[in-house]
Amino acid sequence: MKVEKGNKVKVEYEGKFDDGSVFDSSKTHGKPLEFIAGEGHVVPGFDNAIVGMEKDEEKEITIKPEEGYGPINAELSKEVPRDQLPKDQEPKIGMMLAVGLPNGQQVPATITKVSDDKITIDLNHPLAGKTLHFKIKVIDIVEVSEEDLKKMQEEQEGGCGSGQCGSHSEEKMEKDGCCGGGHCEPPEEKPEAESKVEGTSEEKTE
Repeated sequence: MKVEKGNKVKVEYEGKFDDGSVFDSSKTHGKPLEFIAGEGHVVPGFDNAIVGMEKDEEKEITIKPEEGYGPINAELSKEVPRDQLPKDQEPKIGMMLAVGLPNGQQVPATITKVSDDKITIDLNHPLAGKTLHFKIKVIDIVEVSEEDLKKMQEEQEGGCGSGQCGSHSEEKMEKDGCCGGGHCEPPEEKPEAESKVEGTSEEKTE
């Protein structure tokens, strides 16, 4: 049985950057990535590679930014008043923040510059502009009825992916982006200076 659009799949994966460093893997999460193939729950390059694979098949793929998390958008770099930060943490370059948009959505941002009265934050996805290399293995393929597929699609709405790549929770913001399969797009709505900074996490590492 080969993976077709609409099948529920479980995939083991390991993602690396060009320099060979691992940025995410299913082993790290202790379980495989689970999603509906061909439904946009993962980035296009990952989704396209899965369709047509058979159970227990392994392969290595390379995903360019255009098929991954997109190119870096300079307009998503913004200055905000330093006093909007939580008082109990000192801002540092590389630190991840949870930024609340006027529409109530929360998105992760990285501090790129710190001054006495302002900080510069980058709302590009941490994996934007990067070429990603994956070793993937399909470990399960399940046919899904139209009724179950519709139910799963409704459960996915408003999220950022499936499996390990859930919504923009604080837990996910503490990591260097979602797993490579995560469908975490840069926010369409640009944050203004009054956008609320909800909290901070550890410094970003690669």
